[in-house]
Amino acid sequence: MKDGPDLARIANLVGDPARANMLTALMTGTALTASELALEAGIGLPTASSHLTKLLEGGLLSVASEGRHRYYRLAGPQVAGMLEAIMGVAATLGPQRVRPGPREATMREARVCYDHLAGEHAVKMLDSFLARKLLVRDGKEIRLGKDGASHFAAIGIDVEVPGKSRRPVCRDCLDWSVRRSHLAGTLGAAILDKILAEKWARREKDSRVVTFSPKGKQEFARVFLG
Repeated sequence: MKDGPDLARIANLVGDPARANMLTALMTGTALTASELALEAGIGLPTASSHLTKLLEGGLLSVASEGRHRYYRLAGPQVAGMLEAIMGVAATLGPQRVRPGPREATMREARVCYDHLAGEHAVKMLDSFLARKLLVRDGKEIRLGKDGASHFAAIGIDVEVPGKSRRPVCRDCLDWSVRRSHLAGTLGAAILDKILAEKWARREKDSRVVTFSPKGKQEFARVFLG
């Protein structure tokens, strides 16, 4: 056996259709019970419990107990990024489907990718940050530019809180619908929090879709697209 990451084990965990549906359901960043995930996967509760055990043992999920209930969520943004990238490959190389309907169009425009914004708006936003050198590419990494921290602080986003998180401030995340990168990391999460707090957009119930109001689109463009 070759040394290095056990790709086959992770691929096996994600490759089962029921487990894939469970993981996709958790891409909203919310926690769900075993019963809710069984419904998402279209399987019985005993079978769902077996799948959840495997996903927990494989490190792809975490679980927390609240009273009589156990709530499952993705183990972290790294898992969400992996799933988003796999979706991109599937969309590119998988079988062609019929023309997408309106709901899928809204997913392409703006959606949640675990805890940050994804979709067309998010890709344009990262492009704008890079063009204005608020963020810069450093090899395969993205980091704050010279004026980045002060710019984001001016709009109420603090990116220099020491010890606040072990996550990177900026991270490149492949957007499966646009096939280009959007912004993840603590900065990406903080931007989504601001968008929702300002009520420029809302999260659709039981969905990854983020819907901007007409005024919200204007404010998003003014603040984040330059």
